[in-house]
Amino acid sequence: MPFRRDMLLFLGASALAGGTSRTLASPLTAASQPDLRGTIDAVEYRAVPEIGDRKIRNLEQMIRQAAAENVPVFLPPGTYKISNLSLPDNTRISGVPGASRIVYTGDGHLFAAENIRRIELSNLVIDGGNRWLGDYAGGLLQFTGVDEVLIDNCEIGGSRKHGLQLERCGGRIERSRISGAAQSGLYAVDSANLSIVANTVSDCGNGGILVHRWRQAEDGTVVSGNRISNIRANDGGTGQNGNGINVFRADGVMVVNNQISDCAFTAIRANSASDIQITSNQCRRSGETAIYVEFAFEGAVVSANMIDGAANGISIANFDEGGRLASVTGNVVRNLTLKGPYTHEVGFGIGIAAEADTLVSGNVIEGAPRWGLQIGWGPYLRNVVVSGNVVRKAPVGCAVSVAAGAGAAIITDNIFQEVGGGAVLGFEWDRQVSAEMAGGRAPYAQLTVERNRVS
Repeated sequence: MPFRRDMLLFLGASALAGGTSRTLASPLTAASQPDLRGTIDAVEYRAVPEIGDRKIRNLEQMIRQAAAENVPVFLPPGTYKISNLSLPDNTRISGVPGASRIVYTGDGHLFAAENIRRIELSNLVIDGGNRWLGDYAGGLLQFTGVDEVLIDNCEIGGSRKHGLQLERCGGRIERSRISGAAQSGLYAVDSANLSIVANTVSDCGNGGILVHRWRQAEDGTVVSGNRISNIRANDGGTGQNGNGINVFRADGVMVVNNQISDCAFTAIRANSASDIQITSNQCRRSGETAIYVEFAFEGAVVSANMIDGAANGISIANFDEGGRLASVTGNVVRNLTLKGPYTHEVGFGIGIAAEADTLVSGNVIEGAPRWGLQIGWGPYLRNVVVSGNVVRKAPVGCAVSVAAGAGAAIITDNIFQEVGGGAVLGFEWDRQVSAEMAGGRAPYAQLTVERNRVS
C-alpha cells in the first residue's frame, strides 16, 4: 500500500505536539492507534497545541469541515486552550488517551451543541480549570436536544458548575472519569434512551449522577456499572444535594450494579420516580439513608443491594404524598448509626422502612441502633407484608404502626436475634403502645403476626 498523505499528517502532528517523545514518533505506536483513514488532522489546519485565538478558529473550522465530510477529527497529544466552541451535527473528535488535553480558558463555555443529531467525543482530557462559566452555561460541556451524545473514555474535570449537562438528549456516556465539579458530575434532564455506563464520578460538590425531568414522565435511562465516591452537599438542604445517584420525576429508570461510597446524604435517591429498579448496588458510608424511594411514586423494585454504613438503610416513604407499590427483597443492611445530617421526626438508625402496598422479604439487617424494621408511620400504613427477614442486634426488631387510621400488615416467619427491647412492637407515631407481639398475640385486628422466632 502506498504511503498516504494522511499518514504523513498524523506522524507530523505527533512530532509537533510530542516534541522529543520517541513513543509517539514510532511507526509501530502510530500503527497501534485506532484506524485514522480519512481523519482530518489538527496539524493540517495549524490548530496545534498551545497557540492562541486564531488557532482556535482554525480548530473550529476543521471540526466543521470534518462534520460536513462525515469524517472524525484527530487531536494529537498536547494542550489545546479553547472557549466557546459550538459543535455542529456529526462532530466526532478523538485523541490519545491521557495526552490530548482540551483546557477551558474561561470565556463563557467550553463545548455546546443544540438541536442536532449526533456528537461523539472519545479519548480526550477536558479540563475546566475551575474557571468562570457564563450564566447561560449549566455545565462545562452542555448539549441540548442532541439525539445521540456519545462520550467514551474521556476525563472531564474542574467545572465550576456541572461537569456534563444534557437536556433532551439520548446516547451513551461510558468509561469516562468525571471529577471536581462544583455541582454534579453529570446532570441529565428529559432524557430519551440514555445510557450512563461504567463511568467514575468523584469529588463533586452537590451530586454524582442526576437523572431528572421537568415534569414526571417516562424516561428510561439506564445507570449501570458506575463508581461514585466522595459526593458532598455544599449547598446544604435535607436531600436535594449530596446524593450519589438522584432520580427525580423520571419513570422507568434502571439503577443497577453501581459502586457508591462516601456520599453526604444518599447513595441512591429516587424522588417521585415510578417504575424504578434499584438492584445489585454497593452502597457504603452514606451520610443519611442509603437507598431512598420517596414522594409521589408508584412501582419500585429494590433488590440484592449491599448497604454497609448509613444513618438509615432503605426507606420506602411518603404514602401521604402517594408513594406506594414496592418490592424490597434480598438486601443486606448493616452498620447503621443514630447520627444523621439534620433533625428528622422519625429519627435515624432504622434498617428498612416501608409504608404502603409493599413486600419486605428475604432481607438481612444487622446493627440498626433504633429499629430493624419500621412498618408504617402514624396512619400511613397499608398492605405491607414482612416475611422471611433476619434482624439482628437492634433495640427493636420491628416497629409497626397501630395509630388511628393505620391499615393492614402481615408480619410472619421472621427471625429476630439480640433485640433487647422487643421483636415486634406496636407504635403510635414514635411512642410504644404494645407489649411483645412476635409470638402471635397481636391485639390489633389489622395485624397478622405469626411464626416469628426470637432469640
